[in-house]
Amino acid sequence: MNKVVVFCGSSLGFNPVYREAATDLGNYFVKNNIGLVYGGGKIGMMGIVSDTILGKNGEVIGVVPKLLEKEEVVHAGVEQMIVCKKMSERKVIMSKLVDGYITLPGGFGTLDELFEVLTLNQLHIEQKPVGLLNINGFFDAILLQIDKMIEEGYVKPENKNLLIIEDSVDKLLEKMNTYKAPKKNHVIHKVVR
Repeated sequence: MNKVVVFCGSSLGFNPVYREAATDLGNYFVKNNIGLVYGGGKIGMMGIVSDTILGKNGEVIGVVPKLLEKEEVVHAGVEQMIVCKKMSERKVIMSKLVDGYITLPGGFGTLDELFEVLTLNQLHIEQKPVGLLNINGFFDAILLQIDKMIEEGYVKPENKNLLIIEDSVDKLLEKMNTYKAPKKNHVIHKVVR
C-alpha cells in the first residue's frame, strides 16, 4: 500500500494508550514509506498521527471541507491540503487517493467514515482493505453489535470479514497488505428463514 486513509478522533480521549497507538501508526507509515491521507486536522488523534509523520519527513495529505477550514483546527504544517466543498466530496477525494483505510479510536464522525467504507466494500464499489485498530478493546462493543446484526439477519456473516481487526499496528498492516477482496456475489440480499 502506498497511501492509506486514517480515520480517527479530533479529540485525544482520556487514556494515553490511544495516543501511543497513533504515534506507533505514524512511525510505521514513515518506516514503510506509506503516505497518510486524513482529515487535515492538527488536534486530537489526527494531530498525533500527522505530527509523527511530518516530524520524520513522511508524506501527509489533508482533505478538509470548507466548513471545517478554521485556523484552530486545520494543520498549517501539512503542505498538501485539499479543500473541498462538502463532507461527502471529502470522502470521494480520499477514496481516489488511497489503497486502504485504517480506523483508530474516535467519535461519531470516525464511525460514520468506517461504516461508509465498509458499505462501499460490501457493495463492491470498492475493494480496499479496511482495518480497525482495536486498541484497549475500544471497538469491542461495535464488534458485538455487528455480531448481533449478523445474528438477526441484517448483515451476511461473510461481510464481517470485510473488516480486518487487530490490536497492534504491525499485525494490522501485515493483514491489510495480504488482503484479498471477496469475489462479487450477484445476489444482493437473500432472505434466510
